[in-house]
Amino acid sequence: MRFLPLREVAIPEAAGRAYDHWLATLDERLSDRSVDRNELCRSILTDLFYPQYRDADPAELPEATALALLQMDPRNITLEPEYYRDIDPERYSRVKPLLWLWQMFDRSALGQNVHLGVKFRRVLARHIFRRCGRNFKAFHFVEFSFGYNMEVGDDVVVHRHVLLDDRGGIVIGNGASIADYANVYSHTHSLADQRDVATPVTVIGDGVRVTYHASVLAGVHLEADSMVGAMAVATRPTAARDVALGIPARTKLQKPPREERPDHPRTRDPLADG
Repeated sequence: MRFLPLREVAIPEAAGRAYDHWLATLDERLSDRSVDRNELCRSILTDLFYPQYRDADPAELPEATALALLQMDPRNITLEPEYYRDIDPERYSRVKPLLWLWQMFDRSALGQNVHLGVKFRRVLARHIFRRCGRNFKAFHFVEFSFGYNMEVGDDVVVHRHVLLDDRGGIVIGNGASIADYANVYSHTHSLADQRDVATPVTVIGDGVRVTYHASVLAGVHLEADSMVGAMAVATRPTAARDVALGIPARTKLQKPPREERPDHPRTRDPLADG
């Protein structure tokens, strides 16, 4: 294999300044406890999707258009986790507008821009998660349950179309990565009656890799530097350096000890914080 760290990708200076100014303003407003997050979400999404109707009277619009405008306001929509009995309504009310903004941003033209999208989600994550370390990097179409039960370390990467069900809590350690279409759960249902629900915390240790289309079930603890292979379903803990494969996942390989790995130079992530 070849050593292929990420490369720098240049964007026009004027575009970069515009992105940074918009994100700094957003972060400042979210840091102000007096700001109405529902109204902030509504105004941003209206500008993204229907700027021509920003000041329109809904009574003068076609009915379907008026209904579409209602979806820009998180007060007018419900999300699946709101129906869970164990939700904390007060905590969720603070993060729901940001979760809806995250989801709808990803469905806009801006959300497909990797440079802007990663930075935008990083701003939101710092105001949603219980803890968010430096250089958090999420690509498009990552979804959460409550959001406020996420604890994320430094240099964590979450790729496209990942579900992080933090209903019971998810802890992700420093340098961990979760690949495309993976699912991480922290709730499970009784065989006898699905209304009986357990919500154990799921832990993904430092440097763990959860690879393509894999699933990690509720309460599983993946020890540091372990790995869950593509399409595998982790139903039990892994030990450090274990590589778990299959359904259910079993340890089939081990990563080499640190001293036996290639001595590559440190490289910078071009999408890290400045």
